[in-house]
Amino acid sequence: MSDESGLSEWRRRTEVPLFAASGLFLASYAVRVLATDLPQGWRDTCLAVTYAAWALFVVDYVVCWRLSGEGASYVRRHPLDAIVVVLPLLRPLRVVRIYESVQHRRARPRLALHARVIVYSGMSAVLLGFAGALAVYAYERGAPGATIRTFGDSVWWACSTLTTVGYGDVAPVTFMGRTVAVVMMAGGLALLGAVTGSFSSWLIQTFSMDEDSGPPGNTPGARQ
Repeated sequence: MSDESGLSEWRRRTEVPLFAASGLFLASYAVRVLATDLPQGWRDTCLAVTYAAWALFVVDYVVCWRLSGEGASYVRRHPLDAIVVVLPLLRPLRVVRIYESVQHRRARPRLALHARVIVYSGMSAVLLGFAGALAVYAYERGAPGATIRTFGDSVWWACSTLTTVGYGDVAPVTFMGRTVAVVMMAGGLALLGAVTGSFSSWLIQTFSMDEDSGPPGNTPGARQ
């Protein structure tokens, strides 16, 4: 089995387990942030689940790096995977990889595949927004001069940030909160680009095929 086929097989087999790990990571983190009166034993359990899920992402990255056979250039050629390892809450941004696979299919419009990108992007936006709201709330709720005091405020801020609206009525004031904000802005642009780009690509391919398959009398060189 070649390195490329081995890497593809590994990613195919681990996609569902890693998706489950992402859910566990987010759930355990959410419990630790929102359940402030949780007993210490349960908080320690949630922390252990968070670290275990994080460890799975690290193992996945190392295996992909070894199977790729690219050596040190793997980090440069796959920056998104490295970012996800450092910040697992950004795993929804891997929708960009699906978008790239759509762009390489030129033969005919694949509505199912394009629809998959759009649906996955929407789900990723929800997950990324929820994760960002949790992170900002964790850093901002007790900060002096903070305008994000409740989780509801944080969710409102995340929605306006992901959609690039940015009302400015609430905004993070801490360094870590603003760092999360920058990541959320970039994530919102990436997901929005994946949706609009995929839909536009499908429309262009569809209209191109309609022109190419027009009546015989309208084709160049046809007898008048």
